[in-house]
Amino acid sequence: MIEKYFEKLLIKSRLITILPVIFGLIGAFVLFFIASFDVYSVIKDVIVYYTKHPADMDIHEVAVSKIVGAVDLYLMALVFYIFSFGIYELFISEVEEFKQYKQSRVLEVHSLDELKDKLGKVIIMVLIVNFFQHALNLKFASTMDMLYLALSILVVCVGLWALHKSDHKKEEKHK
Repeated sequence: MIEKYFEKLLIKSRLITILPVIFGLIGAFVLFFIASFDVYSVIKDVIVYYTKHPADMDIHEVAVSKIVGAVDLYLMALVFYIFSFGIYELFISEVEEFKQYKQSRVLEVHSLDELKDKLGKVIIMVLIVNFFQHALNLKFASTMDMLYLALSILVVCVGLWALHKSDHKKEEKHK
Protein backbone atom coordinates (compact mmCIF):
# COMPACT_ATOMS: atom_id res chain seq x y z
CA MET A 1 0.00 0.00 0.00
CA ILE A 2 2.77 2.47 0.89
CA GLU A 3 4.56 1.40 -2.28
CA LYS A 4 1.52 2.35 -4.37
CA TYR A 5 1.31 5.84 -2.82
CA PHE A 6 5.04 6.32 -3.22
CA GLU A 7 4.84 5.37 -6.91
CA LYS A 8 1.98 7.85 -7.44
CA LEU A 9 4.04 10.54 -5.70
CA LEU A 10 7.02 9.64 -7.85
CA ILE A 11 4.97 9.90 -11.04
CA LYS A 12 3.44 13.24 -9.96
CA SER A 13 6.91 14.59 -9.08
CA ARG A 14 7.71 14.80 -12.80
CA LEU A 15 5.49 17.89 -12.86
CA ILE A 16 8.30 19.85 -11.17
CA THR A 17 9.86 19.99 -14.62
CA ILE A 18 7.29 22.65 -15.44
CA LEU A 19 9.69 25.13 -13.78
CA PRO A 20 12.47 24.82 -16.39
CA VAL A 21 9.78 24.85 -19.08
CA ILE A 22 8.27 28.11 -17.84
CA PHE A 23 11.55 29.85 -17.11
CA GLY A 24 13.12 28.55 -20.33
CA LEU A 25 10.23 30.09 -22.27
CA ILE A 26 10.57 33.35 -20.35
CA GLY A 27 14.30 33.35 -21.13
CA ALA A 28 13.56 32.68 -24.81
CA PHE A 29 11.03 35.52 -24.98
CA VAL A 30 13.45 37.92 -23.25
CA LEU A 31 16.23 37.03 -25.71
CA PHE A 32 13.85 37.36 -28.69
CA PHE A 33 12.85 40.79 -27.40
CA ILE A 34 16.45 41.95 -26.83
CA ALA A 35 17.55 40.74 -30.28
CA SER A 36 14.57 42.41 -31.92
CA PHE A 37 15.35 45.65 -30.10
CA ASP A 38 18.94 45.41 -31.39
CA VAL A 39 17.69 45.07 -34.97
CA TYR A 40 15.33 48.01 -34.40
CA SER A 41 18.34 49.97 -33.12
CA VAL A 42 20.23 49.17 -36.34
CA ILE A 43 17.28 50.41 -38.40
CA LYS A 44 17.30 53.69 -36.43
CA ASP A 45 21.08 54.02 -36.92
CA VAL A 46 20.74 53.45 -40.67
CA ILE A 47 18.01 56.08 -40.96
CA VAL A 48 20.14 58.58 -39.00
CA TYR A 49 23.19 57.75 -41.10
CA TYR A 50 21.47 58.25 -44.44
CA THR A 51 19.46 61.34 -43.44
CA LYS A 52 22.00 63.28 -41.37
CA HIS A 53 25.27 61.76 -42.70
CA PRO A 54 27.29 61.83 -39.44
CA ALA A 55 31.00 61.78 -40.32
CA ASP A 56 32.08 59.93 -37.18
CA MET A 57 29.88 56.87 -37.84
CA ASP A 58 30.78 53.83 -39.96
CA ILE A 59 27.31 52.40 -40.54
CA HIS A 60 28.59 49.22 -42.17
CA GLU A 61 30.64 48.18 -39.17
CA VAL A 62 27.90 49.14 -36.71
CA ALA A 63 25.11 47.43 -38.68
CA VAL A 64 26.96 44.19 -39.33
CA SER A 65 28.17 43.91 -35.75
CA LYS A 66 24.75 44.57 -34.23
CA ILE A 67 22.88 42.30 -36.65
CA VAL A 68 25.32 39.43 -36.14
CA GLY A 69 24.89 39.96 -32.39
CA ALA A 70 21.12 39.83 -32.84
CA VAL A 71 21.38 36.59 -34.81
CA ASP A 72 23.45 35.18 -31.96
CA LEU A 73 20.74 36.18 -29.47
CA TYR A 74 17.97 34.73 -31.67
CA LEU A 75 19.84 31.42 -31.81
CA MET A 76 20.29 31.42 -28.02
CA ALA A 77 16.56 32.11 -27.68
CA LEU A 78 15.92 29.09 -29.89
CA VAL A 79 18.08 26.97 -27.59
CA PHE A 80 15.86 27.94 -24.66
CA TYR A 81 12.71 27.43 -26.71
CA ILE A 82 13.70 23.97 -27.97
CA PHE A 83 14.84 23.03 -24.47
CA SER A 84 11.53 24.11 -22.93
CA PHE A 85 9.45 22.37 -25.55
CA GLY A 86 11.54 19.20 -25.31
CA ILE A 87 11.36 19.02 -21.52
CA TYR A 88 7.61 19.54 -21.67
CA GLU A 89 7.15 16.79 -24.25
CA LEU A 90 9.43 14.35 -22.43
CA PHE A 91 8.22 14.78 -18.86
CA ILE A 92 4.78 16.36 -18.85
CA SER A 93 2.72 15.75 -21.99
CA GLU A 94 2.91 15.56 -25.77
CA VAL A 95 1.44 18.56 -27.56
CA GLU A 96 -0.91 16.84 -30.00
CA GLU A 97 -2.25 20.02 -31.60
CA PHE A 98 1.23 21.12 -32.65
CA LYS A 99 1.87 17.92 -34.61
CA GLN A 100 -0.51 19.12 -37.34
CA TYR A 101 2.09 21.64 -38.46
CA LYS A 102 5.10 20.65 -40.53
CA GLN A 103 7.36 22.67 -38.22
CA SER A 104 6.58 20.23 -35.43
CA ARG A 105 9.49 17.99 -36.50
CA VAL A 106 11.92 20.66 -35.34
CA LEU A 107 10.49 20.62 -31.82
CA GLU A 108 9.37 16.99 -31.63
CA VAL A 109 11.47 15.14 -29.06
CA HIS A 110 11.22 11.45 -28.17
CA SER A 111 14.27 11.01 -25.93
CA LEU A 112 16.85 12.95 -23.97
CA ASP A 113 19.46 12.00 -26.57
CA GLU A 114 17.34 13.52 -29.32
CA LEU A 115 16.88 16.70 -27.24
CA LYS A 116 20.62 16.81 -26.60
CA ASP A 117 21.35 16.44 -30.33
CA LYS A 118 18.95 19.22 -31.29
CA LEU A 119 20.29 21.55 -28.63
CA GLY A 120 23.86 20.69 -29.54
CA LYS A 121 23.32 21.66 -33.17
CA VAL A 122 21.84 25.02 -32.27
CA ILE A 123 24.57 25.65 -29.70
CA ILE A 124 27.19 24.89 -32.37
CA MET A 125 25.52 27.46 -34.61
CA VAL A 126 25.59 29.97 -31.73
CA LEU A 127 29.32 29.35 -31.35
CA ILE A 128 29.90 29.76 -35.08
CA VAL A 129 27.99 33.05 -35.17
CA ASN A 130 29.88 34.18 -32.07
CA PHE A 131 33.17 33.27 -33.80
CA PHE A 132 32.05 35.23 -36.86
CA GLN A 133 31.21 38.24 -34.68
CA HIS A 134 34.66 38.19 -33.07
CA ALA A 135 36.36 37.63 -36.42
CA LEU A 136 34.70 40.79 -37.74
CA ASN A 137 36.32 42.83 -34.98
CA LEU A 138 39.84 41.42 -35.42
CA LYS A 139 42.67 43.78 -36.24
CA PHE A 140 45.37 42.03 -38.23
CA ALA A 141 48.91 42.90 -37.14
CA SER A 142 50.74 40.29 -39.18
CA THR A 143 50.33 37.67 -41.86
CA MET A 144 50.29 35.03 -39.09
CA ASP A 145 47.05 36.58 -37.81
CA MET A 146 45.52 36.11 -41.25
CA LEU A 147 46.80 32.52 -41.34
CA TYR A 148 45.28 31.80 -37.92
CA LEU A 149 41.96 33.23 -39.05
CA ALA A 150 42.04 31.13 -42.23
CA LEU A 151 42.86 27.98 -40.22
CA SER A 152 40.06 28.77 -37.78
CA ILE A 153 37.59 29.13 -40.64
CA LEU A 154 38.83 25.85 -42.09
CA VAL A 155 38.29 24.09 -38.75
CA VAL A 156 34.77 25.52 -38.48
CA CYS A 157 33.98 24.34 -42.03
CA VAL A 158 35.32 20.84 -41.38
CA GLY A 159 33.29 20.69 -38.18
CA LEU A 160 30.12 21.72 -40.01
CA TRP A 161 30.81 19.19 -42.74
CA ALA A 162 31.28 16.42 -40.14
CA LEU A 163 28.08 17.43 -38.38
CA HIS A 164 26.19 17.43 -41.68
CA LYS A 165 27.68 14.05 -42.59
CA SER A 166 26.57 12.52 -39.26
CA ASP A 167 23.03 13.81 -39.87
CA HIS A 168 22.87 12.01 -43.21
CA LYS A 169 24.08 8.78 -41.61
CA LYS A 170 21.34 9.02 -38.97
CA GLU A 171 18.71 9.66 -41.65
CA GLU A 172 19.88 6.65 -43.67
CA LYS A 173 19.76 4.49 -40.53
CA HIS A 174 16.11 5.45 -39.87
CA LYS A 175 15.03 4.53 -43.43
